Amino acid sequence: MSRSIEGVSNWMHMFRWIVKLIRDEYGIDEKLLTRTAVLESDCGLSIEQVEEVLEAISESFSITFPGGTLDEVVKLEELCMLAAWLKGLFKKPDFLSTGFEEQCRASNATVGA
Repeated sequence: MSRSIEGVSNWMHMFRWIVKLIRDEYGIDEKLLTRTAVLESDCGLSIEQVEEVLEAISESFSITFPGGTLDEVVKLEELCMLAAWLKGLFKKPDFLSTGFEEQCRASNATVGA
């Protein structure tokens, strides 16, 4: 289900949007949703819930997460930076592998430099 993305114009807004999504959908306390939080262990999300979060971000921002995203993204901050880059709101995150970067570029026309 697509959600409003009004006001999301940089990676920090994207971070806040994703925090609200996780808080509202899964009842996770915002105190746990820090930049360095590991999505599964620190945030308490199951792999299925992380996949649902990716789907909600994908639908709302009209971006595509390639296969293997969960091998590249472990922390909440990484997810936010990746989503912002795929939407063209942020520079390419340094943690991405070359092969994954190529997959992202191939499946998203709005990918930034």
